[in-house]
Amino acid sequence: MNQTVLESKQGVVSEIKEKFTNSSSTIVAEYRGLSVAEVTELRRALRAEGVELKVYKNTLASKAAEDAGFGGLTEVLTGPNALAFGGDETGAARVMAKFAKKHEALVLKGGIVEGKVVDLNTVKELSALPNREGMLSMLLSVLNAPVSSFARAVNAVAEAKPASGESAPAAEEVKEAAEAAA
Repeated sequence: MNQTVLESKQGVVSEIKEKFTNSSSTIVAEYRGLSVAEVTELRRALRAEGVELKVYKNTLASKAAEDAGFGGLTEVLTGPNALAFGGDETGAARVMAKFAKKHEALVLKGGIVEGKVVDLNTVKELSALPNREGMLSMLLSVLNAPVSSFARAVNAVAEAKPASGESAPAAEEVKEAAEAAA
C-alpha cells in the first residue's frame, strides 16, 4: 500500500512539473477566505482566458518546482495556494490581479513567467499588460500611423493641385496642406 501512495505522489509531482515547464506563466495565489462560489467565479474567469487553476499540496508543488529548476518558487508555496497555469505570459496574472482587486481574500504571491521565477511586483506589472491580441493590435496601430499620415498628406497635395490651365500652387501652399492633413 505504501508503494501505491508513493507512486501516486510521484505521478502528481510529474504532472505539476510538466505544467510548470509547459505553461507560459504560472501564478501562485493564496485563496484562504474565498467562498466556493468565489472560487467557481475565479475558475470561470480564468477558463475564459485559457488558464487552468489547480490546487496541490505545497510539498508536492515544491518538489515539482525544484525538479523543474524553479527552486525559488518554493518560498511562496506556504499556506493554502492555488496555481494558475496560463497559455500566454499575461493572461493568468491579468485575471488573477483583477479578481484580487474585487476579492481581498485572494492574495497574489509570485510565479513563473517564461521560465523564470518572478516576484509579486513582476506579477502586478504583467497584470497591467493587455493580452496577445491587444498587444498585436497596438503594434499594428503604431505601424499603420505613418502610412495613414502619408496618405493624408498625399491627398491634401492632390486636393491643393490646381485645375488644368492654372498655375501650380506655391510650395508653401502644398506644405501647409500636407501639415494640415497630418
